[in-house]
Amino acid sequence: MPKEIPLPTRALGTESVNPDLSSLARWISKHRGTKADLMAYRFDASLSPELAAGISFPCAGGLFYHERIRECLTGLNARENTATGEIHVDGNALVEDSILATAQKKEVWCALPSPHTLGITDKYYNDDEEWSQAITVAYRIIMRTMRDAGIGGHVLIGNTLDEREISVLAGKKVFFFSPSPGEEDLELIMEYQRQVAISTRMLDMAFDLATGYEINRWILLDPDEEGIRRILSHVDTDQVIAGGYCIGESDTYWKNLIDCAVYMK
Repeated sequence: MPKEIPLPTRALGTESVNPDLSSLARWISKHRGTKADLMAYRFDASLSPELAAGISFPCAGGLFYHERIRECLTGLNARENTATGEIHVDGNALVEDSILATAQKKEVWCALPSPHTLGITDKYYNDDEEWSQAITVAYRIIMRTMRDAGIGGHVLIGNTLDEREISVLAGKKVFFFSPSPGEEDLELIMEYQRQVAISTRMLDMAFDLATGYEINRWILLDPDEEGIRRILSHVDTDQVIAGGYCIGESDTYWKNLIDCAVYMK
């Protein structure tokens, strides 16, 4: 008799909303002595619904974390979002955020905006290659600082991808993710990564592209019965994970993901 088999689930980020003042005040009162600001709250709160739902591989953060990244970059005019000096990293706030998240779940991953997604205008290096090297080096330091504080790895989110960034930063503990990749972006991901996150509607294109690459992990975004059936007709079940990227109500989103991440056997 057929039975439901659950797929493992992976979070790729949550675009958390600002809290009401009473919730923020209660949270701050519990975290006195730390950098208990709005960004720390949103970072910490992005993780809780994933854990409550039972996501196999949770991930704090999202594109909203750009404010913290800019804050920790010295040599940056934050008001104008321009690089006006040598870029360095002050990682104190990153460490405190990491400690908050890992207090909920050890080795949890973290989602950050990819470097070019920050939209920083270079007014110091005046050379595309030098600027790209400076910001990718800064990201290496940012991610190393957070991993040293207990973060397990990073998802770098971008609606578009930059080959210089992905060629330098992609690795076992750094996964580039585009929520709605075009064909060129998807091919770029496959060139530098052995795993790819894809929606059901893009499966045919992804399968065609994958014939030229060695993909050993498929993250099916917001899976439904049809998508799971189609992907399991192409790859083994141990290569498939149900993935989620939440941009709405996080409590119901992650619970629904768990409910849908099943197949019959």
